[in-house]
Amino acid sequence: MSSVLVTGGAGFIGSHLCEALLSQGARITCLDDLSTGRVGNVAHLLAEPGFAFVQGDVADPGIWDRLPAARRVFHLASPASPEDYQAAPVQTIRTNVVGTLNALGFARTHQARVLLTSTSEVYGDPAVHPQTEDYWGHVNPVGPRSCYDEGKRCAEALMMAHARQHGTQVRVARLFNTYGPRLRPDDGRVVNTFIACALRGEPLPLHGDGRQTRSFCYVSDTVRGLIALMDNEQTVGPINLGNPQEVSMRTLAGEVLRLTGCTAGVRQLPARPEDPRCRQPDIRLARRWLDWQPEVPLQQGLIQAIEWFRAQDALGPDRRMPQGQAMAESSARS
Repeated sequence: MSSVLVTGGAGFIGSHLCEALLSQGARITCLDDLSTGRVGNVAHLLAEPGFAFVQGDVADPGIWDRLPAARRVFHLASPASPEDYQAAPVQTIRTNVVGTLNALGFARTHQARVLLTSTSEVYGDPAVHPQTEDYWGHVNPVGPRSCYDEGKRCAEALMMAHARQHGTQVRVARLFNTYGPRLRPDDGRVVNTFIACALRGEPLPLHGDGRQTRSFCYVSDTVRGLIALMDNEQTVGPINLGNPQEVSMRTLAGEVLRLTGCTAGVRQLPARPEDPRCRQPDIRLARRWLDWQPEVPLQQGLIQAIEWFRAQDALGPDRRMPQGQAMAESSARS
């Protein structure tokens, strides 16, 4: 592997991906506008000779002209938590549509392979369980989650259209609830919300009856899957990457309380609007085509995430790099 561009590379998954690619000897350009990513996620990589950070918006066509050529493009840029994308719905759609078009244009110019991180949210509130890649989904196109759900669905359509029209090598990964170190405690995703509340000794917020289910995949497993999909020499269409162990929110809350030693219990809250009732990936295609399946059990992953969150209490709030300094880092390394 040689030159690689990672959009959203200062985000939760993106920063772990950058680390893994660097360990394989790749030269990384990390592009992130820091709207939801954090410089602290990649600060330890800035001194690496094979790593360059560029602060910029994937929907800005001008930023792409200033990026070095790459043979691989991992396109992760997008808000991913409900709080983030519902606070900026227009920007979320723009990132997923215009940003994906820009990434595809860049890939075509440099004859690069491009991988999109899509989401299990393309299945909406599914009528098929577990979810297989050939299921078209059950999504409200005008609901409160539509900016993300439909943004990703459109991004997938753009990837496949570009492949058909221009011969671009594309890969699409549908991710299911990745968790682990570097999740922001305040972004509203359930694992980090539960852990942060438990470590503060506060009741865990449980929406609805708590019987809604998710399938949680530890970040190292997700990253392995992304790299395996990028390296796969056949375009096989979208592939689910997730842990098929299905867990209810009430069970997850109990496990976090047990592992943290918190005795505050839970507090009941109204159900979230259009919150999917179930989520479980069918990963037969990933096993067959990528020889991939998750390795980290939920309890082990939760323990590692809890340890990381505990350590953050002593570190203080993350500080974002000022615009000028970010571009200076980019110029020095690109």
